[in-house]
Amino acid sequence: MGATVPDPWANPPAGTGVDPGPARWAPIMMLLPDGRQHLRVRLHERRRDDDTGRWLYLIGAPLWQYAGRGDVEAMEFRTWVTADQLRPIPGVDLSAVPTHRGDLDRPAAPTRWGWVLRPDPGGRTSTLHDHDCELAASAGPAAGSTAGPGGAELGLDGALDALLRPGTEACHHCDAAAALIPMIELGQGYP
Repeated sequence: MGATVPDPWANPPAGTGVDPGPARWAPIMMLLPDGRQHLRVRLHERRRDDDTGRWLYLIGAPLWQYAGRGDVEAMEFRTWVTADQLRPIPGVDLSAVPTHRGDLDRPAAPTRWGWVLRPDPGGRTSTLHDHDCELAASAGPAAGSTAGPGGAELGLDGALDALLRPGTEACHHCDAAAALIPMIELGQGYP
């Protein structure tokens, strides 16, 4: 039987000296992209976007995150969604959720993609790394690369395409092999 995993959303245990203060979020159901499944998430904020006139909702979804040395930990992924993706939970009061009108604090555009393709010494093979992998960064700039010291930066589709080419392997030091190999295996046998 496995160990009990603490609920990352639970209130702090009594006697810990941690005061959670008044709740400024409420549970709500979010429709997943497949259109059939729902996930219980936290609603942190409601905001009317002046540019579009639409209401947007800042939600936090519970996920697992790799914590190093083979461990994972609970974390919350936050993003803005529209009312089309949300479903109220009967009996849940949303009045404590902060509500604002005005511009959103939009995140800056990403400066790097998720994957780095590094030619191995000799240039006959390549290794695909997570963009934060220390092995990709320590290899120095790729020959002819304009992406900087990490090598050629790729999005998900580019990374999967690269792994399908002979001579390319996914790094096992970072998350590249664990994240990408199952996707390729899932797609085998399809035209």
